[in-house]
Amino acid sequence: QVQLVDSGGGLVQAGGSLRLSCAASGRTFSRYAMGWFRQGPGKEREFVAAISWTGGTTDYADSVKGRFTISRDNAKNTAYLQMNSLKPEDTAVYHCAAAKSPWATMIRASYDYWGQGTQVTVSS
Repeated sequence: QVQLVDSGGGLVQAGGSLRLSCAASGRTFSRYAMGWFRQGPGKEREFVAAISWTGGTTDYADSVKGRFTISRDNAKNTAYLQMNSLKPEDTAVYHCAAAKSPWATMIRASYDYWGQGTQVTVSS
């Protein structure tokens, strides 16, 4: 079993940057693909980014391509989401997730474990 703890959210002005972290417990972190999802006010939870268990493959939602970067450090059992050029529409609670799969996937149902979420608010 994997426990995930999200952190790094906050309030930032449009155009600013934040880096989210997802710390995982357990010795098998490197055997999980990792993803980030977000849920804005009154919206469904949506895919943001995913990374394979080796870090060799990544995938992004069209809305964040070129602005966000997902990465992982298997030695530290941590995944990251670097968010640049933030926009007010990026405001949401961001959740990391772990999937028992080597492959990066945007399918929410593929993820087995979820972090509690961290709030990101982008002011205009």
